[in-house]
Parts: sequence; structure tokens; C-alpha cells
Amino acid sequence: MVDGEVLKKVVSKIFQTLGVPDEDALLGADVLVQADLRGVDSHGVSNMLKHYVTGLKDGSINPRPNWKVIRETPTTANIDSDRGLGTIVTPKAMDIAIDKAKTAGIGMVTVGNGRHLGMAAYHAMKALGHDMIGVCMTSTPVAVLPTFGAEPRLGTNPIAVAVPAKSEFPFVFDAATSSVASNKIEFAHRLGIDIPGAWVADPDGKPIMEPIQAPENVMGSGFSLLPLGGNRELGSHKGYGLGCFVDIMAGLLTGFGYGASPGAPNFGHYVAAYSIDAFTDTTKFKDQMDEWSRMMQSTKLAPGQERVYVPGQPEFEMELKRRKSGIPLHSEVVDWIRNICREQAVKCLF
Repeated sequence: MVDGEVLKKVVSKIFQTLGVPDEDALLGADVLVQADLRGVDSHGVSNMLKHYVTGLKDGSINPRPNWKVIRETPTTANIDSDRGLGTIVTPKAMDIAIDKAKTAGIGMVTVGNGRHLGMAAYHAMKALGHDMIGVCMTSTPVAVLPTFGAEPRLGTNPIAVAVPAKSEFPFVFDAATSSVASNKIEFAHRLGIDIPGAWVADPDGKPIMEPIQAPENVMGSGFSLLPLGGNRELGSHKGYGLGCFVDIMAGLLTGFGYGASPGAPNFGHYVAAYSIDAFTDTTKFKDQMDEWSRMMQSTKLAPGQERVYVPGQPEFEMELKRRKSGIPLHSEVVDWIRNICREQAVKCLF
């Protein structure tokens, strides 16, 4: 187990040695560690730090981007990220959206020419402390088949929404519009476990509906991800449609392309903040969110089930646990971090 603050310090120092300014390095590290604390290991240090280090070394990620707002109105803005890491630029974009929402009731910001943003919920959750509803979407490089297709045309294209409550934990929904995020398959491969059916399709585009051994590299192994739902009979057209929506809002709307064009390593992002006070009384809304959340949690259970969860509840509870007990890291991950620390002359604190 590794303490979250200790891990954040180490990751931040690694970023700094790769040319990232100190403040940005701490922000980028915070995004990664927050994912680990919430149990979203697929988007935390274990899976993503290696990709970010590689990008910073090969130049595909700009450690000191000259990002700038290139189009703006009182409620909207569009940012050229200058190949900056999404874990660093996207929180700043959300800050702009929040500032706009404070005066106009709503703020929406698109980010083009970007890179991976980590856990989308991190950016949506920034709105919570301002009594706002936060939204984050990201258009990613292709890995997902359209329903009935045999060629990837969409990315995993996640959507995250965060809503504050008064006494209950916040509602936080964060999910790919594919059946699964590709990072989770990488994670399953590292653990040597099978993946469920309806996650991937074979090279001919046929959905594989039974469990298989997790491939090391989904695309490199000839597999493709399936839209949320798996096949048409189980509703894959819905996941496909949502993925298309994200490609438009977080891709085309940026003016810098979308998942399939220009493709990797380009990402596009969309964040929005909605001031609750612009629509209704904030106190009343948060009281009703408490009531709504408790209603969901008190739902009559199906046979054999123990609890009904509200989106964000498992992650909220996991964060409480891991802040006390620490973050579990696979031995291979620990070895890799120690090696990169030696390479970059960083003192590893664990």
C-alpha cells in the first residue's frame, strides 16, 4: 500500500524532470492519484503514468504548452491546447467554465489539439464546490466499432456528470460510451484475468459474447471494442449514438478534428458548469438531491443483492478507505516507478 500524498509527490517530481512546470506537475499528479483513491485504477498511476512519460519523452505531449483561448463569448470558450496534457489543461478549462457560470449561469468550454485527460470525473467534480453541476466529455482516438461495423470509427468517448447534494455524497457518473474503457482490458491483462463477453469483437466485427483471456493490446491483437450494449439486441445502438454525440461535442466543436481525424495522439475535450442558482433555489435543490439519493439507496433489493448504489457511491466509499489504508499498486507497477525514478534521478519515497 502506498499513501496517496506520497504517491502524488513522486509522480509530480517525475513530471518535473520531464520539463513540466512545478504547479502543472502537481496538478497532473493530483488527477492521476485521485483516480487511484476513488478506485478507478484504470485511469490512475498504474495504467496512465507510463503513457504520459512516453509521450513527454517522444514529444507527442508538450510539457509547457502555450495553450490559449481562441474564441470566446460570455458563456463559451474554445481553447487550443497546444498538445498539452489533458490532465493539466482540462482542469484549467473547467475553471473558465465555472467563472462564466458564476456570472451567466452556465459556462461551456471546448479544448482542441489536446491529449489524454485522465479520469473525466475529476474535471466534472471541480464544479461541486461551487454549487454547480459539472459535465466533462472527451473525444478519443478510435478503438470502437459502430453497431454492425467491422472497422473502428469512434473512441471510448466517456461522459462524466457530477451533481452536489447537501448531506449525502455527490452524484458522480463517469463511463465510457463503449462497453468498457480499453485501459480496463490492459488492467485485466496485467492481473491475468478473463474479460466478460460483449466487451470486444473479433477481426471480422463479430461481437464475442463469451469470456476470453484479456489481450495485452486490444487493437494490436486484432480485436476492437464494442459500443455500450455489446450487440444490437442488447442496445449497442444506444452506446454507438452516445459515442457519436461525444465525438461531435468534444471533437468537431473544437475545430481541431475528432477521434478518427486526425487520430492519435489527438484528443478533444468538452467541459461545462451549470449554476444551480440560475435554475432553482440551491438549498432546495440540494435537500431534494439528498431525498432522491436516499430513495435510490432504499430501493427494494432483488434476490441475492445487498445494496442499491447511487452513481459515485462506490468511488466515494473507496476514497474514504484508501485515504486511510493507502493505494494498492501491483508489484510490476512499483518496479516500473522505481526504475523511472532512477532514470530521472528522482527519490522514490516507497
